[in-house]
Amino acid sequence: MRNKILYYALKYKGEWQQITNAIANQERTEEIDYPYPYVTILDKEYPSAFRALRYAPWVIFYEGDYSLLEQRAISIVGARECNAYGKKMAIHVCRLLKQQAIIVSGLAKGIDAIVHQEALDAHTIGVVGCGVNISYPKENSLLYEKMRKHHLILSEYPHDSRPMAYHFPWRNRLIAALGSSLVVIQAKKRSGTLLTVNEALELGKSIYCIPHNFSDYYGLGSNLLLSQGANILIDDDDISAIL
Repeated sequence: MRNKILYYALKYKGEWQQITNAIANQERTEEIDYPYPYVTILDKEYPSAFRALRYAPWVIFYEGDYSLLEQRAISIVGARECNAYGKKMAIHVCRLLKQQAIIVSGLAKGIDAIVHQEALDAHTIGVVGCGVNISYPKENSLLYEKMRKHHLILSEYPHDSRPMAYHFPWRNRLIAALGSSLVVIQAKKRSGTLLTVNEALELGKSIYCIPHNFSDYYGLGSNLLLSQGANILIDDDDISAIL
């Protein structure tokens, strides 16, 4: 069955519903050789955090140090478009947390790239919406190479899978699952970051937010989360208490 799941994942390029349908219909499979690292939902090495998901990925493809998944992690997310305050706070929060937890984010531009970069002297995990051998966006190529060698990149999409727009909100559930808590650095009122928050709430995770100035366009989503009950981070003690 393990080989069947891999076959379906490769045939349908990691698309969860199509793999699920193929398993239910017992579609015919063929012998297949996939030379890159992967773990299926049937393997004992499969991340326990993903088993709690309503739509647990059938296969995880990865490059790097898979053992990082055994350690405690904090998920840190934020907008692709961020201002100077967001960048400053991303670095500051990550600097305080990275010595005691693995930093998880989405390897997108903006806040994600900033926290990964800041955590390179510790440990970080990137969850991507394409094949792990594809650097997207291109501006993060050097960051990808460093993380492939010394950290961890994982995806439910096999090698060479293109970064489709709908992959990214779907992969957010994996980012939410891996962290014991979720920290939102900066989010606009309409932001994919808020989708990650919804996934984390479904899993019973605590949400922490950096407050922003009144009418700050880049932080309206963050302030909205605070008004709805997210935990506010006002000083270093608050940040350290997340752990």
